[in-house]
Amino acid sequence: MAIIHRAELRPSKLELLAGWVPGRPWGVAAALEQVGAYRFDDPAGEVGVETFVLRAGGVLLHVPLTYRGAPAPAQAAHLVGTLEHSVLGRRWVYDACGDPVYVAAALTGAPQAEELVVTDGRQERREPTARVGGSGVAGDAGPLGDLTVTDSADATTVRTGGLELVVRRVLDPAATADGAAALAGTWAGQDRPVLLATARRVQPSPVA
Repeated sequence: MAIIHRAELRPSKLELLAGWVPGRPWGVAAALEQVGAYRFDDPAGEVGVETFVLRAGGVLLHVPLTYRGAPAPAQAAHLVGTLEHSVLGRRWVYDACGDPVYVAAALTGAPQAEELVVTDGRQERREPTARVGGSGVAGDAGPLGDLTVTDSADATTVRTGGLELVVRRVLDPAATADGAAALAGTWAGQDRPVLLATARRVQPSPVA
């Protein structure tokens, strides 16, 4: 389950993303509006894993993030920025496609996390604003090797060993998984599941 603290964030998540998204190959230079969000669990309980569906002009974007309480040097190339959390302190925010915690969850078809909000010392269940389900391809992914992350105009491809994860960045309600394991989601106004990511086994890249 995801434990969420009611807190003030500076900058807000959308403000942080507004400075990062337009510079991505799949990004759009338009105001961002949150359409929905969902979370995965980190089995170790250390990393927050949250994914946003954002409207940017006439485009829907899919943006997974991870939140850490300390810098992750191995993921420096994927740093989105930092924010100040009034309860947890400084948080380092990463593009989750470069974070093994998110990649393992997406590859294995991890269930969507239940969201519990801490209010005055009590935990209250919160309904997520997006619902997702996935089949996964790896079972127990185990320790992942190095991640190779490649952005295109509409997706991010992550390879690790003999596994490939393709995260759809620009969402197309008509897209299909073409036989691959798939993650799909719904949100307010979108009752038919939309493809969010696919996973499959591939030939490992040759070692030089």
